[in-house]
Amino acid sequence: MVMRVIGLERIEIERLRQRVRRLVAAMQEVMDDVPSGAAGAWTPPVDVCESGGEVIVKVELPGVGAGDIDLTLTNNSLRIAGKKKRRAPRGAVSHICSERGYGTFTRTVALRWSLKTRGASAQLANGLLTVRLPKLSDRRGAEFKIPIKENDER
Repeated sequence: MVMRVIGLERIEIERLRQRVRRLVAAMQEVMDDVPSGAAGAWTPPVDVCESGGEVIVKVELPGVGAGDIDLTLTNNSLRIAGKKKRRAPRGAVSHICSERGYGTFTRTVALRWSLKTRGASAQLANGLLTVRLPKLSDRRGAEFKIPIKENDER
């Protein structure tokens, strides 16, 4: 009976460790999305969608050219970084209100899927960056036949 209780305690401790790891990962994800506080830093809004065969990330980047965007894909995140330049107005202009963000931006999107990096694509149209990330097929539960070689030594 004592051995069984100790085994259950170990299982519960392992579950708690996994929960804490997930919590720390979620907190890190949130902290990655918080603006750095640097002058001119802003954070573009992002939508992440999933279909059967791909993950689609859409980022609003009005006024940003494709050459001003840097996309980096790792095994667990997509990093979108760049700079939105403020264009100097012609003539003497006095701002009444200025709410649009300018300067550097960075956005990191956590990816919880197994993805094919070779098939990834990105397109910028009308201020909307669309990144398509094809998913790897899920092989869990799939059956694979393993050939058996027979030795003729007897």
